Amino acid sequence: MSPAATAVLAGLLGLAFGSFANVVIHRVPRGESLVRPGSRCPACGVPIPWYDNLPVAGWLLLRGRCRACRAPISWSYPVVELAMGLLWALVTLRLVTAGLGWAVPAYLALTFICVVLAVIDARTRLLPNRITYPAFPVMLSLLLLASVGLGDLGRLARGLLAAVAVGGLFLVLALISPRGMGLGDVKLAPTLGLALGWLSWGAVAFGVFAGFLLGGLAGLAAIALLGLTRKSLLPFGPWLVTGALLGVLAGADVAGWYARSLLGA
Repeated sequence: MSPAATAVLAGLLGLAFGSFANVVIHRVPRGESLVRPGSRCPACGVPIPWYDNLPVAGWLLLRGRCRACRAPISWSYPVVELAMGLLWALVTLRLVTAGLGWAVPAYLALTFICVVLAVIDARTRLLPNRITYPAFPVMLSLLLLASVGLGDLGRLARGLLAAVAVGGLFLVLALISPRGMGLGDVKLAPTLGLALGWLSWGAVAFGVFAGFLLGGLAGLAAIALLGLTRKSLLPFGPWLVTGALLGVLAGADVAGWYARSLLGA
């Protein structure tokens, strides 16, 4: 199967997993089960049939309203599904093209985790332990399999070193400025460091830098446009995971270009 066809297949699967991501986003902050009960309308409690749960298409066919009570269904549902599908396709294309097909399951899992946490943190200013704690062993297991499949355990060793380095950096920042860096960010940092480090040190540098840059720009925009102050608490998680995904997709290339530019200068 060609890289493009593989990416399309991953994108279609991503749409389906995006639907499950919406369940996780809605239920985990409330401490609810992800299995029972089945999907129901939040307004009237009527069970949602499978054909109304089709990713994106279900929302469009219903015109964004519950079939039973006509209560509006948030536009965030299809957006999450589309985002997951697009990101899964891009991540798959990137890895397969680079000859790292064994790592696709690991980075699809990472993408799922990042999208879910970005939305939850934006809504609640929390990165739930139910996700951040198991994220590291899941990524470690999948990247171990990828390393064995590729015959390159050095990648895993580098990833573990990056996990310690990035986790330590975020812990120090949290101790220095508790209001600026939450413990949820600290708990997530080793997982992101592991994933980026498995790819390259350039991906680590770019991913972490991009996260802080985007977070800083978002803070300045909030101050300028929303009238917030520098002491206002803003969620950093969405920018942290966005930086990590950018590191996966382009970190090595950008770091390589920057290094070549310095040497050329």
